[in-house]
Amino acid sequence: MNPTRQGLWAVHASVLLFGLTALFSKLIALSALEITLLRSVFAALALWAVILWQGDLIRLRELRDYAIVLLLGVLLASHWVTYFHAMQVSSIAIGVIALYTFPVITVFLEPLFHGGGPRLLDIISGLGVVFGIYLLVPAFSLNDATSQGVLWGIASALLFSLRNIIQGRFFSTYPAKQALFYQILVTVMVLLPFSYTVVPQVSPWQWGQLLLLGIFFTALPHTLFAFSLRHFKAKTASLIACLQVVYAALFAALLLGELPGWSTVAGGVIVVAAALFESYSTGKQRE
Repeated sequence: MNPTRQGLWAVHASVLLFGLTALFSKLIALSALEITLLRSVFAALALWAVILWQGDLIRLRELRDYAIVLLLGVLLASHWVTYFHAMQVSSIAIGVIALYTFPVITVFLEPLFHGGGPRLLDIISGLGVVFGIYLLVPAFSLNDATSQGVLWGIASALLFSLRNIIQGRFFSTYPAKQALFYQILVTVMVLLPFSYTVVPQVSPWQWGQLLLLGIFFTALPHTLFAFSLRHFKAKTASLIACLQVVYAALFAALLLGELPGWSTVAGGVIVVAAALFESYSTGKQRE
């Protein structure tokens, strides 16, 4: 198989696994914080084993990099917890759609780090996202499950955007596996004081689910996605990644019986269209 075809299989496999990852928010009867902690333990161990097996260095080059990765790890931990919580309080479709506001959020946050400002088309795209979110939540109320899911999902998207911008600016010289390993390690350290008491209560079946989530639905898809970037431009991989919304909603409908309403589908189409546009236009600007 030629390298381009390998990269194509890798990116599609990673996005499919990311879509399936969302199901664990409903399949594992633990809180979002507890799931994130325990999945991170298995994911960190898996990445550590891969790094050692490939003979890569684990130590960071400079002392300041440890401070940067500490911040990145806190952002990643917060992103994962809020993302899973969004799906737990509402539905998988709502949580994933709200998360995919992050490409548009990124466009408006990047000037804080790189200068400049959003283009007119970016502003139009942002307004489109606002309209898409309105379709998801036509009657906003803090007591409404859908409203809560959207708010937590957007919070997760904001944290994800910040993490990606900071990593791209200050930590991009490190291999993806090494960067992710340290961030997941920080996630374990940050969340352990809040949820270590759950460990004796986890059933053998849940340990099996968490093992699958940590290794095959966290470490593996991130590794596959990083591998795909060796053969594709980041723009191409980001466009394909938008299929995560489709996969997550489809599997939630088929396996969990979560059928999205027409307003959710319409809002999701608008949000994903804006994400596709921003991923494409950002890639064109960097070429």
